[in-house]
Amino acid sequence: MEDNKNIVDVLYSSVNKMTQSDKKITQVILQNPAAVVNYTISELATQAQVSEASVSRFCKNLSLSGFHQLKIDLAKVVSDDTSYYKNVDYDDLQAALASIKDNKVAEITNTLTKIPTKNVEKILKLIENARILQVAAEGNTFPVAADAAYRFNQLGILTISAESWQTAIAQTLNLQATDVLLVISNSGESRALLKQVKVAHQGGLKVIALTNRADSPLGLAADLHLTTAVRQRVLQSEYYFSRVAAMTAVEALFLLLIAKNKKRLENIKQHENLISDEKL
Repeated sequence: MEDNKNIVDVLYSSVNKMTQSDKKITQVILQNPAAVVNYTISELATQAQVSEASVSRFCKNLSLSGFHQLKIDLAKVVSDDTSYYKNVDYDDLQAALASIKDNKVAEITNTLTKIPTKNVEKILKLIENARILQVAAEGNTFPVAADAAYRFNQLGILTISAESWQTAIAQTLNLQATDVLLVISNSGESRALLKQVKVAHQGGLKVIALTNRADSPLGLAADLHLTTAVRQRVLQSEYYFSRVAAMTAVEALFLLLIAKNKKRLENIKQHENLISDEKL
């Protein structure tokens, strides 16, 4: 595991592909990371109702040297409230809203602070120099792609997107080597988007991926990859919290492009003026 990677980010983003034993261990850890720092391997195994060997395999599956490293990595983050999920209890609405707020802040904070600077610089350069930028996503993630297309077009960067994958891959077939494909997927395991990435590469395009797993198939297939942080209850629907983080990453790129070239503000003003008469 990368030295600067938050172990809690790793657990949240990996849980959906884990074995049942690993999910049990993860659930115990995320319920109280601070307590696990002081556990023995036997105590964690007992709490998770698995064997000590299962805990050792769990650490190996996370690319950790062993249980001791797991505790060290947990100790680095347990004092940070943005490291783990806060339960939402409907019986106390104010507390529930506060927990939702904290979870969203955690997603945004951990997404933006973990982005490698070199990757961002390369991605911004690709987007700036693209003849056409295509943004692709599926299902519940497509609103992020639609938002990205709107924002980048406002900046004067010709951007296309299509909710229908059949239409989207047809668009990709018509792109050139000077164009760029941006794929957005929570899990990074979409067969359709992987096929689209393959088509893009066959056409000589560069591909940028935005997913919540560093080792996702889409992330590994892309030329450049940004990961988002998720804060979800273990075993809860995987997309529940992910859209906010993905939109945050897109907006960050949007704002950085403006900061890099202030003249882009004129494009936004021109667009806003043209659509202003549609508002009351």
